[in-house]
Amino acid sequence: MPTLAQLRVLVGVCDHASFTDAAAALGVSQSGVSHAIAALEKEAGGRLVERAAPARPTGLGERLLPHARAALASVDAFVAESAARRHVGTVRLAAVPTVCQGLLPGLLQRWSRDLPDVRVQVFEGADDELVPWLEQGTVDAAVLVDPAPAPPGSRLVARDDFRALVRADHPLATEPAIDLAELHEDGLLVSAGGCEPQVRQMHADAGLEFRVAQRVHELATMIRMVAEGIGVSVMPALGGTMLPPELTMRPLRPGLVRELVLSGPQHRPWHPLVHALVAATDDRPVDATHR
Repeated sequence: MPTLAQLRVLVGVCDHASFTDAAAALGVSQSGVSHAIAALEKEAGGRLVERAAPARPTGLGERLLPHARAALASVDAFVAESAARRHVGTVRLAAVPTVCQGLLPGLLQRWSRDLPDVRVQVFEGADDELVPWLEQGTVDAAVLVDPAPAPPGSRLVARDDFRALVRADHPLATEPAIDLAELHEDGLLVSAGGCEPQVRQMHADAGLEFRVAQRVHELATMIRMVAEGIGVSVMPALGGTMLPPELTMRPLRPGLVRELVLSGPQHRPWHPLVHALVAATDDRPVDATHR
């Protein structure tokens, strides 16, 4: 009977179209790859791979390759499921910068305590990157901003309101709340990592034109520009942990609250350990609107 190692070699050679590249990817010698293919061909009763550049499956190889992939997928799923039941492994988690700064540290501490053998690898991205990353398999989980609808099995982990970001010496810095329209007098700055869709929505709800004085990619760049007096901005309250002392946040009129949801992908199966993270997360969401 073929071994799992031999099947991995067959799939590796066909995927890489090279004995040498397959050996490097699998961490074995090139002669080991050649011996594994030869043993499989003896078992199958015919050539499975054309020894050419690029290497490619023969007709018999094309017929048997899907069975090899299915066998390996089943074994990998078995290993992942059993590891998840022991709560062992790595989860790749994506979030926007304000969540990485203001919410994830607390969640990581909780998961480290309750799931000590689960490693969470954090990927920081913009709003519009998270869902594609999830669906393409770049990450296993994400803290999504206002998903509509929230995927089944997901959990609301925090609520967060949007606030005006101004210098501490700004004339409006001592006001109990700032009208959204007043921010345009100083020039509104936005960033891809600063929840621009929600800021647009706030303007639409208030019947205001969304006029941007400067648009940057990095949230840290936007914060620095406000600190230098180049303009003002709007940020979620959780982003307050990122601010230098010369900046302050003030409530906005009208206001807007965003919901942060821990979830796996919508259209493909969840990594088993994502369920473990959700189960280990407090079912009472963090309320950052009163910070």
